[in-house]
Amino acid sequence: MAKKPYYITTAIAYASGKPHIGNTYEIVLADSIARYKRFAGYDVRFMTGTDEHGQKIENKAFENMQTPKEFVDETSGEIKRIWDLMNTSYDKFIRTTDDYHEKQVQKIFKKLYDQGDIYKGHYVGKYCTPCESFFTDGQLIDGKCPDCGRPVQEAKEEAYFFKMSKYQDKLMKHIEQHPEFIQPESRRNEMVNNFLKPGLQDLCVSRTSFKWGIPVDFDPKHVVYVWVDALSNYITGLGYDVDGKSDEKFYKYWPADLHLIGKDILRFHTIYWPIMLMALGLPLPKQVFGHPWLLQSDGKMSKSKGAILTVSVLQEKGYNPLAYRFFCLQSHYRKPLEFSFDALDNAVAAYNKIAKRVAELKDEGDIDKTAFADFKKKFTDAVSNDLNTSMAITIVYDVLKADISDRTKLALIDDFEQVLDLGLRESGKVLLEASSSVDSELEAFINDKIAERAAAKKAKDFATADAIRDELLAKGVAIKDTREGVKWELV
Repeated sequence: MAKKPYYITTAIAYASGKPHIGNTYEIVLADSIARYKRFAGYDVRFMTGTDEHGQKIENKAFENMQTPKEFVDETSGEIKRIWDLMNTSYDKFIRTTDDYHEKQVQKIFKKLYDQGDIYKGHYVGKYCTPCESFFTDGQLIDGKCPDCGRPVQEAKEEAYFFKMSKYQDKLMKHIEQHPEFIQPESRRNEMVNNFLKPGLQDLCVSRTSFKWGIPVDFDPKHVVYVWVDALSNYITGLGYDVDGKSDEKFYKYWPADLHLIGKDILRFHTIYWPIMLMALGLPLPKQVFGHPWLLQSDGKMSKSKGAILTVSVLQEKGYNPLAYRFFCLQSHYRKPLEFSFDALDNAVAAYNKIAKRVAELKDEGDIDKTAFADFKKKFTDAVSNDLNTSMAITIVYDVLKADISDRTKLALIDDFEQVLDLGLRESGKVLLEASSSVDSELEAFINDKIAERAAAKKAKDFATADAIRDELLAKGVAIKDTREGVKWELV
């Protein structure tokens, strides 16, 4: 019996720089869903990639004294490297500079123009370069971009426009008939009440003020704007062809089962994209889910705001990328994830403890089939319950504490790793080897510092106690206060 197909995508990352840890959070969420669906027996197609055109990239390349293509080759390569560091199991990594994508985007644009959905006019309005978006005066907040808060510029240029209003009623009807299409419900209400009911304005879909983009083949002074270019990746990456010569993968996997995206780009994916698909005569994705942001103390993490804490930076600080994956999976994907280094340090300590325990297991004893089936059911129930990865990780703890053979535990961990993929065996082995290699001099230094810290705490000199903790951490030693006393480990 053939497996049921399941197609999941992320938003493609904008190649203007390294992806921050909020972008990485999205790829981890999507990967966990893809892995769960494979675990459940689906034929999964998981696609991600990079959005590589636009004025911002053209400007960045100029600042770096590179051609735009040289610039995006570097940044796209770095994004892919980080996705791989996170053990992302994507089946396709698409780039919007790929030849096949560019050719189909030109065909899509021409088809929409030929059938009267796209027309030429002039745009006058406020433009935000970092967000690559036009806004009316009414959409601005304190005269600034409503998305990133940066200043906007007056812009007037010849442009092609898409007749959004032509398909507005059809889209509204689809949303009413398919309440699962936009999730969560609060986001669906936002799209309907804030955009559809007030009435859609025609959408600017070409630019002439910069050159780094896909040329409109019948009017080459124009380049295809991001909405037609980037959004089309979800079908071009399956081999869609406007002329009816699409790859078999397109017929197998489209429509997408899930577009997983940040809530800030929901409008583009639930209004612009479905209308384009309607105009092309293609079915709409089954669901678009706008997940919450990764938050830090000053709000949403964003490259446009200059907050660019990346996995690479975490690596430089000594953090295992898979410990960050563990940090992400400890939270439910429907809830905002709040980042702080204290929270990450706690996750690292928990991850290292689990990994070491797994590495200490011996491949000995018989597999207890009853216990295996019981724990597997508990794990499956957890991930089947709206992908409750936090509960799934709790089951891992329960397995390690259970009175069953080590071989049974290893078999269960290997089974669970099909979904979690935390690299527990490999990381645990590295941690154990590092612990065993601690020389007597270092161990004496650590113990002396722990004693100094204890004396400082007793004297209520908490500043000194904290300074000692930081000093040890800087040397790769994490300490933790427990009921049994102070525990330390190399990180």
